Amino acid sequence: MKEILAELEEKRSRARLGGGQKRIDAQHAKGKLTARERLDLLLDEGSFEEWDMFVEHRCTDFDMDQQHVPGDGVVIGYGTINGRLVFVFSQDFTVFGGALSEAHAEKICKLMDQAMKVGAPVIGLNDSGGARIQEGVASLGGYAEVFQRNVMASGVIPQISMIMGPCAGGAVYSPAITDFIFMVQDSSYMFVTGPDVVKTVTHETVTAEELGGASTHSSKSGVADLAFDNDVDALHKLRRFMNYLPANNREKPPVWPTEDDAERVEMSLDTLVPSDPNKPYDMKELILKVADEGEFFELQVSYAKNIITGFIRIEGATVGVVANQPMVMAGCLDIDASRKAARFIRFCDAFNIPVLTMVDVPGFMPGTSQEYGGIIKHGAKLLYAYAECTVPKVTLITRKAYGGAYDVMASKHLRGDVNLAWPTAEIAVMGPKGAVEIIFRKDIGDQDKIDARTEAYRKKFANPFIAGQRGYIDDVIMPHSTRKRVARSLAMLKNKSIENPWRKHGNIPL
Repeated sequence: MKEILAELEEKRSRARLGGGQKRIDAQHAKGKLTARERLDLLLDEGSFEEWDMFVEHRCTDFDMDQQHVPGDGVVIGYGTINGRLVFVFSQDFTVFGGALSEAHAEKICKLMDQAMKVGAPVIGLNDSGGARIQEGVASLGGYAEVFQRNVMASGVIPQISMIMGPCAGGAVYSPAITDFIFMVQDSSYMFVTGPDVVKTVTHETVTAEELGGASTHSSKSGVADLAFDNDVDALHKLRRFMNYLPANNREKPPVWPTEDDAERVEMSLDTLVPSDPNKPYDMKELILKVADEGEFFELQVSYAKNIITGFIRIEGATVGVVANQPMVMAGCLDIDASRKAARFIRFCDAFNIPVLTMVDVPGFMPGTSQEYGGIIKHGAKLLYAYAECTVPKVTLITRKAYGGAYDVMASKHLRGDVNLAWPTAEIAVMGPKGAVEIIFRKDIGDQDKIDARTEAYRKKFANPFIAGQRGYIDDVIMPHSTRKRVARSLAMLKNKSIENPWRKHGNIPL
């Protein structure tokens, strides 16, 4: 018996060593943690239960039968984050560069299948050179098996991808299907084709960082939701992020204890909106003052900054926030902002997270680049997401809500449950100046007349009361009472139940 136990421990030690001490040292030299060190930081201490530690590849070509490492380049299992169950796979770059083999893929698929059975999130820590070339089509088939499970799990359990090294070729499509993608600055990158192929085909010279680094994807492409400074920072922030999410689509989001009074009054909000309608202000100030303990987990911070998305808590429960940002492009909706917000809303809707929308929008961004880029269809994605959404929807108009953008931003007409406005709200087809220049085109040469008509239009239409008379606004509230009114609205909507007509699925304008 002692011999068997000693053999078991020897096999475990070999598996834990991965590609060997030399490769572990090389990983550390790049400022990266190993697959197992990452799991130790991510999961509650002592909670990790590993599966398939002894799995090995079955390839015999190219002398691969001489190279076997237990675990085959990925560590899988389950554990807890702040006491809540999660399933995790962590690719091991020290073993064949983390390349995905048939056996490697089978391990990930087994993990995902189990996560679906028990209804718990899946977190992937990606650090892989791509498909294992020696296995040819078998490794490609392995990727496709993972993709299929990503699609089946979408909207059923949260799926989070943390890119902590290379992720190239077919490997990028699994993270792309998952709900959130996080990256690490200077050590992770994602692209379909690498710099060498790009140079050969298009004659462009570009580095891996420029082509698909964390900065590129978190600010230019919008592929990544956040970029973190290093592995340790990334894993600590991921632990915090998971606290906002429910385990699956059948559960409500978690409720954490809070001492922040839901009836708290914020007098400073009464002066947040400037008297000059063209002067910007920071919408994040409002979000922070409404949130429990002033905590806001913002997503896609550096991408489409004209709209803000992220999670707060009100009375301890998770709330998704979508807000126009007057500080950037006056809060206009453009292609990137529409896509960013629509995807976030659909996640919230899938996982029973109420949506709080803060509106200050002068309209959709005009111009040829937007029209040629398809803003009609991209803007319709945002409209579709709000209209389809069945979770509690609370909307607050702080200032401008003009034209089609008013409709799109969770208006009463798109089944907004509670629609509130500040006294500074302006709900109209367009701004007073533009409206007057169209209605009274013949007076354009007479500036005094135009100014007088503009002021008359502003007094009549640039306020929340016309919409209030029609019931499109439920109440005009004092800014300082915003947290209280939003909290009460969400409490009232706690047991909201509404179903869309049966269908296989809708056809969102992609």
